[in-house]
Amino acid sequence: MLEKVREFIHKENLIPNNTKVIVGLSGGMDSMVLLDILILLGYRCTAAHCNFHLRGEESDRDENFVKKWCKSIDIPFTSINFDTKQYAVDRKISIEMAARELRYNWFETLRRHHHANFIAVAHHKDDSVETVLLNLIRGTGIKGLTGISPKNGYIVRPLLGISRSEIEKYISERDIPYVTDSTNNEDLYLRNALRLNVLPILEKLNPSVKDTIYRTSKNVTEAEKVYSDS
Repeated sequence: MLEKVREFIHKENLIPNNTKVIVGLSGGMDSMVLLDILILLGYRCTAAHCNFHLRGEESDRDENFVKKWCKSIDIPFTSINFDTKQYAVDRKISIEMAARELRYNWFETLRRHHHANFIAVAHHKDDSVETVLLNLIRGTGIKGLTGISPKNGYIVRPLLGISRSEIEKYISERDIPYVTDSTNNEDLYLRNALRLNVLPILEKLNPSVKDTIYRTSKNVTEAEKVYSDS
């Protein structure tokens, strides 16, 4: 999988070799794999963790876990605490949107402070598939059907060509520890409901449905570029 990620980074022109990168590290499986791969590929990584204080003791557990892990592998680490609920109330936005704004605003501040070239986050192929379905339900138009972009300004997503099952296999083979967000198993949020309830049904109809949706989103991306340039 290491070479597959290397090839994806090269193909999408994401991160030049020996580049300084801020890595968003939640402590979950995806971000732990992202950090491990970028280190093995020779990038100069600084791990950044956001404690949104939305899951009580579990939030603090995650912060302590990633801090200890980065110390054990001698990787620079920094973290920040957010009052996410108050931020959402003040700006009259959802908790999800508040967390997103807080996270990416801080990442950009870190990037400038550390003179880093890019910010790497751990979205993967399944996330992009879920995004396509989410946008289809919401009716966001052709742009929404392109899925998640590999690169958006200074934000890069090196794992976007990798599936969740490949990540699970990699983390098992490398024996990398990680923490689990208990809310991932709740279908209160639409994205979770799609992952837990809708996609399993679609996979019964077509076991390759995730790959099919992902390929379709790539085709739509090319069509959207032509449409935008015309």
